[in-house]
Amino acid sequence: MMELILVTGMAGAGKSCVLNAMEDIGYYVVDNLPLTFLRQFIGHCLEKGGKLSRVAMVIDIRSCERYAELAEAYRSLKIDMRNDVRCRLICLEASEQVLATRFRTARRLHPLAERFEGDIPRAIAYEREHLETIRAAADMMLDTSLLSTSQLKEQVKMQFTAHLTDAMLIQVMSFGFKYGAPLEADLVFDMRCLPNPYYIPELRHHTGMESCVQEYVMAADASKEYYEKITNMLDFLIPLYISEGRTQLVIGFGCTGGHHRSVTFAELVSEHLRKNDLHIVTLHRDYKKEK
Repeated sequence: MMELILVTGMAGAGKSCVLNAMEDIGYYVVDNLPLTFLRQFIGHCLEKGGKLSRVAMVIDIRSCERYAELAEAYRSLKIDMRNDVRCRLICLEASEQVLATRFRTARRLHPLAERFEGDIPRAIAYEREHLETIRAAADMMLDTSLLSTSQLKEQVKMQFTAHLTDAMLIQVMSFGFKYGAPLEADLVFDMRCLPNPYYIPELRHHTGMESCVQEYVMAADASKEYYEKITNMLDFLIPLYISEGRTQLVIGFGCTGGHHRSVTFAELVSEHLRKNDLHIVTLHRDYKKEK
């Protein structure tokens, strides 16, 4: 079933911030989709699936003439597509004083500024008056008057992430130092100090993806101790990265050619981290080179 989060509300209340937070936790995001295209776009998402199965989009006063149109479209959508789409509507607002200050400091025009000849207080008052219809339809109201950008993002992630650990993608990468260390890696571990299967003729043409190589590498006491120290350190560090608000962490394991020892550790450490309910992607950058 497709998951659709509609974000609406007052201009300047933080809709873009919410959309950024949704993108960080894996949603496909769309800003300012015209309301008339909503059902057509949902049909496209249902047809394609994949990354379009979780979508967050902003539809506000820029995308429709009146909020009443959005409220009615949302109600009918929930009824007509209840078997295919799980919908939620979030409405953001903030006090007039806070909104006026945000527009002044950001030096951005209110979307209704031209209609009211640049009178921002009148534009804000008009939008708030017409927001009442959305209040009745919304599944969640968020007043962002007292929230910083980071606090708003954290609140959104807590609401829409089943597990806090889902909020950070962890890429575990193996590589060969002979091809260069990955510049994108946050943490790099050097496996070149461990026994090298390359010098065992029957293992040379295998990789760390295979059990024969893994068993050889991990038979050494140094490998076992190194693995234990790495996993203990990662178990300590990863919750700290998550609580800091990181959205991605890249962990690199390198050996000479990127075929044996680094691949072995990338595979085993990935398996360990997945047991902790973490979002893990494993990449072996160089293991097919020179084969």
